[in-house]
Amino acid sequence: MQVVKDFPRQVREIENVWITLADGCRLAARIWLPEDAEADPVPAILEYLPYRKRDGTAERDQMTHPYFAGHGYACVRVDMRGCGESDGLMLDEYARQEQDDALEVIDWIAGQPWCTGKLGMIGISWGGFNGLQVAARRPAPLKAIVTICSTDDRYADDIHYKGGCLLNENLGWASTMFSHSARPPDPALVGERWREIWLERLENTPLLAETWLGHQRRDAYWKHGSVCEDFGAIEAAVFAVGGWGDAYSNAVPRLLAGLEAPRRGLIGPWVHKYPHFAPPAPQIGFLQECLRWWDHWLKGLETGVMEEPLLRAYIMESARPAATYDERPGRWVAEAAWPSPEIESLRLFLEPGRLATQSDAGDDESLSVSSPQSTGEAAGEYCAMLLGPEWPTDQSLDDARSLVFDSPALEDNIEILGAPALDLELSCDKPQALIAVRLCDLHPDGASTRISYGILNLTHRDGHESPRPLEPDSRISVRVQLDDVGYALPAGHRLRLAVSTCYWPQIWPSPEPATLTVYPGASDLTLPLRLPREETAPSFAEPESAPPLELEVLRPTSHSRVVERDLASGAVVMRIEDDLGETRNPAHGLATGAKVSELYSIDDRDPLSARAVCDWTETLTRDDWSIRIEARQEQWADRESFHLRSSLTTYEGDAQVFQRTWERSIPRDFL
Repeated sequence: MQVVKDFPRQVREIENVWITLADGCRLAARIWLPEDAEADPVPAILEYLPYRKRDGTAERDQMTHPYFAGHGYACVRVDMRGCGESDGLMLDEYARQEQDDALEVIDWIAGQPWCTGKLGMIGISWGGFNGLQVAARRPAPLKAIVTICSTDDRYADDIHYKGGCLLNENLGWASTMFSHSARPPDPALVGERWREIWLERLENTPLLAETWLGHQRRDAYWKHGSVCEDFGAIEAAVFAVGGWGDAYSNAVPRLLAGLEAPRRGLIGPWVHKYPHFAPPAPQIGFLQECLRWWDHWLKGLETGVMEEPLLRAYIMESARPAATYDERPGRWVAEAAWPSPEIESLRLFLEPGRLATQSDAGDDESLSVSSPQSTGEAAGEYCAMLLGPEWPTDQSLDDARSLVFDSPALEDNIEILGAPALDLELSCDKPQALIAVRLCDLHPDGASTRISYGILNLTHRDGHESPRPLEPDSRISVRVQLDDVGYALPAGHRLRLAVSTCYWPQIWPSPEPATLTVYPGASDLTLPLRLPREETAPSFAEPESAPPLELEVLRPTSHSRVVERDLASGAVVMRIEDDLGETRNPAHGLATGAKVSELYSIDDRDPLSARAVCDWTETLTRDDWSIRIEARQEQWADRESFHLRSSLTTYEGDAQVFQRTWERSIPRDFL
């Protein structure tokens, strides 16, 4: 990455500014802007997050916001209510209060003497979500957004539920926020009030895992903040960005198809990070792409950005399965419209053990599967974030526990771009079950690389709002849509479709083992094939950034993922250890560190044995001031209910400041 030190305009940084809201709550902001902005006002770019500008995102912020500021923008990084140095309490994600505060912040920025009155919003993940949500509120100054690794659908395409099934990431992310939200503000910025603010946060700690488990179907809770409920509400121009290694790439095609506002989409091979530094390579000059977007929509300059194709996407070449990738070879392609008329549907029919271009199987021919409960251990992380071995590994182990259907060896290269879908006729011996579907690249030597996957809670077969039980042994038709992907398979490789009844530890299991009977003669797989054509590939500049933040490394990072299997009992345990390291910012002396440990255990014969445990330890120190936070969340279930046990303990020095334990039970609702 090229580090840029000299910009068209000199940059001034204001480390901390208070934005006072109508109710008296003060939000903490960090601002970068041209030195002469008050004499020559500039548009503003807002990033609005709960992740602590002082330490949590400081490294990323330093690479990004001074770059924009040096090109003639005021960049304002605001900590949400109840986070970092900001006053108040944060009780849930994407709450109405969060949006209302953002509207006040936007008005405050637009009214500053250094601002022209025009704004953009940028953000990844939470910041990408609320960029869409705030745009749907239509504040007049907001003209454009850049939303990265985000979603338009809070129920069906976030960390809580997938295909109507409960993701273990629901507990994992709740545990992350449980720990992160327990950190105090920095006394160097808020003074003696820091302890009062901290204790207020601790005493009002929300149990997010309970909140989210309390809404197991798509109800009004999830519709709030899901902009797919009314794409027409968004009038600001939307640049939607994602990565095939990320959990949120499906949202980019949906936004392109659904929005009426000006829009463009970009999907690379990346994990859940900004594309100028996200692995795997190739990274791109993403900040330059953003500048072209901002210059057009906030300055009225002709940059050619709206002459670009609607979607620019990376087609990954076939790769051997690996837990991590430094690079994904492939090529950039472009589509002028989405859905694209240049993408053809290839229909493949299921036969016993085979995928065929025409069906010879009888409608009554059947195959059955009841997978061991640990099927899915090769799935990798739901959302890869550059924390060690997170990509799906060789699928052969999970394939062996699934129904598999293999195509003949391909005679020609093919490219998939879009969402594969499986139409399946099946029956089940239980009133409740799930189905996991994987599309794999089967190499000539038998290695199996996951291309895409989809999950469906079969009680949600008619939608996520009104689940209903299955009638045992009654034939039904279902469609399982797999995640969007860009993937090229070479001649000589085969496609493999794998169907299982479990996907642990990514998905919480159904309450009892189920056997699915599949009728291949009435089932087929549809693949979106990108047709060969004469074209000019999109090109990007090399990645650039502002000079990085200089941090002193006190403890390096380390990551591990270990699976232990007891062959006698059938118990399987996955242990994930992520030491996020410890660093000190020499500019202000604050040192921060974190470690997280996750454990997922299950007996291959008993879904009610499933258990998930997340432990966090976080530290903040400066001179003789030290804080330690220990947070733990556990989840298990019986046939009727999910059970949560959570504990939070905090220390100042060696003295315990706060301790609380929560125990909750939430009825299962067709999960």
